[in-house]
Amino acid sequence: MKKKIIRIDEEKCDGCGICVKACAEGALALVNGKARLVNEQHCDGLGACIGPCPRQAITIIEQEVCLPGRAACGCPGSLAMDLRAKAGAPDRPAQLPAVQPGGASALQQWPVQLHLLNQQAAYFQDADILIAADCVPAALGDFHPGLLKGRILIIFCPKLDNAAQEYTGKLTEIFRLNRVRSVTAAHMEVPCCYGTIKLVQDALKASGKHIPFNEVVVTVRGEIKP
Repeated sequence: MKKKIIRIDEEKCDGCGICVKACAEGALALVNGKARLVNEQHCDGLGACIGPCPRQAITIIEQEVCLPGRAACGCPGSLAMDLRAKAGAPDRPAQLPAVQPGGASALQQWPVQLHLLNQQAAYFQDADILIAADCVPAALGDFHPGLLKGRILIIFCPKLDNAAQEYTGKLTEIFRLNRVRSVTAAHMEVPCCYGTIKLVQDALKASGKHIPFNEVVVTVRGEIKP
């Protein structure tokens, strides 16, 4: 099968490194003064590195890749993994709408998706903000009591939303216009999800404020990395 991947024209590349910073997957690096695709399996072919290139040295091509499900195919964050227990009968879902003990929601506001949020919503004043990649609440079993409790929630996907510039600007305004006490950014351990941190840090810097910042990394097995 074929997948999209970037190609760098060495003649045009001047080694400025802008594309390296723009690649959330960490697939690019500067080698001998030129940008290089150093990890093809991490390249998602979405082209976030193309726009910032001042020399138009980057294009997207298609090339043959191995069959899906093998580690060398595409972004590691898309690799299929069966996390169910290997021994005994699989857990059956509870009959809806059953509520398990301790299952109270810690959500304090609505909406939560960054695209829908009002930068000047009252709940941002004097808030501790949790910015979470979309998959974090699904992966982390104690997301509500352990991470969300006491915080205002913002969610987005750094890989699929394709709105990095818009999101950076919106977060910048949230930080700039409100008295924010702290910011916690939670993302998955897969390479493409680290774009969450870059986006939040860029917004914090652009806001001109010194807001305490914490990073939380969640594994695909639902554990917080120490």
